[in-house]
Amino acid sequence: MHIKAVPDTLTKLTQMGDVTLYEPAGDQPQSEKPNGRYQARSLADCISNVSTPTGKKPILKTMLTTACERDCFYCPFRAGRGKTKRVTISPAQLADAFDKMQRARQVDGLFLSSGIIKGSITTQDKIIDTVEIIRKQYQYRGYVHLKIMPGAQYDQLYRAMQLADRVSVNLEAPTQERLTALAPKKDFAVELVKMLQLAKQIKQEHPHEKLANTVTQFVVGAVGDTDLELLSVSERLYRQMGVVRAYYSAFSPVTHTPLENVTPTAPIREHRLYQASFLLRDYQWELEDLPFVDNGNLRTDVDPKRAWAELHLRQQPIEIMTANREQLMRVPNIGPVGADAIIAARRKGRITDISQLRKLGIHAPEQATPYILLDGHKPPAQLRLF
Repeated sequence: MHIKAVPDTLTKLTQMGDVTLYEPAGDQPQSEKPNGRYQARSLADCISNVSTPTGKKPILKTMLTTACERDCFYCPFRAGRGKTKRVTISPAQLADAFDKMQRARQVDGLFLSSGIIKGSITTQDKIIDTVEIIRKQYQYRGYVHLKIMPGAQYDQLYRAMQLADRVSVNLEAPTQERLTALAPKKDFAVELVKMLQLAKQIKQEHPHEKLANTVTQFVVGAVGDTDLELLSVSERLYRQMGVVRAYYSAFSPVTHTPLENVTPTAPIREHRLYQASFLLRDYQWELEDLPFVDNGNLRTDVDPKRAWAELHLRQQPIEIMTANREQLMRVPNIGPVGADAIIAARRKGRITDISQLRKLGIHAPEQATPYILLDGHKPPAQLRLF
């Protein structure tokens, strides 16, 4: 289908470009960064291949407006930054443009954010209005991920959770002190944490409704935050507020902002935070299990699971034939699926060779050999060719 309608809106989307470059929307956030530019000049820059609970989809990631009355120190859309091109699209225009793109099979999902104009409540209303049109007028039933504005009202959050598959309440920083250095006009407890508390309350009050899951995001490394701080908050969000995942966005300085001369955060730090976060969320690790170094950060030269294994399993390897599921998942390269496969195989016979682990679907089982015993014996280490 050739798109002939709403050329003005498509032009505005093109002018916005990859404005949500550092706003992850799916389950593989690091794959959503095709380049390092803000406000590119191609409609394709608005579309990201996003991993969703129902598979990978081309998602329109955009904003209702790039104008904003807040002055977050790291943000390219902060108030007063003259270099930013201000573009605004009405809810009806954006809904119509999305419908045309969706029918043309250019996109199959929406991630919608916005700068804040005339307050968070007015802005949140416009976000909700957009998706109301998409859901009701255009009958779209696919994936929608919405941003929740700081300090939005209970009814707005509830309605957004009814309309979307996922909603984002971005904490941005782990404490009020860090947030003040990053976004001085935001209140950590009242505007942000309270939104996550309300989202949990809404789910408890409406147990029979299908409501959106809640996620959050942190800007990493701009204002001295440590991995210990970030993961401590993440653990509480997982355990106490029902947040399904935390996103970590390595800080990248933007010209003409107060933090333009701050050193960018290495991508490997972002990667290690994700690995540690998954251990907390999916493997039921405790914060105290994570091997932080003296500065409160994780090692970047090795993943946190292997760093833990070096400290705890090198001298006391785990016996594959008797270890329980939780113990098996402490071994590098053995996850929940691998642990279940090992337990099932043990019922049928003994596991005595590393090749048996490979047949059970354990990827690169030789990397686990320093930390395990097979039927009472250490498996032979893989010999180096050179």
